[in-house]
Amino acid sequence: MKTEDLLKEIALLPVEERALVADAVLRSLNPPDPEIDKKWGEVAKRRLADLQRGDVKAIPGVDVFREIWKRFS
Repeated sequence: MKTEDLLKEIALLPVEERALVADAVLRSLNPPDPEIDKKWGEVAKRRLADLQRGDVKAIPGVDVFREIWKRFS
């Protein structure tokens, strides 16, 4: 099967299945590293705890993207 044909087939899949295909392709290019995943999990837990204690303030995503667009437009 040619790559072009494969891409056409993938485009016909439901969005959830396309997401699974995309994830599988990305994982084949950059296999997960359990040690790195563990470290990111620790960072996520620490950041969540910071939010819950009120040590940091969450910024709405819409505000973040607005600022990004202002900087790079």
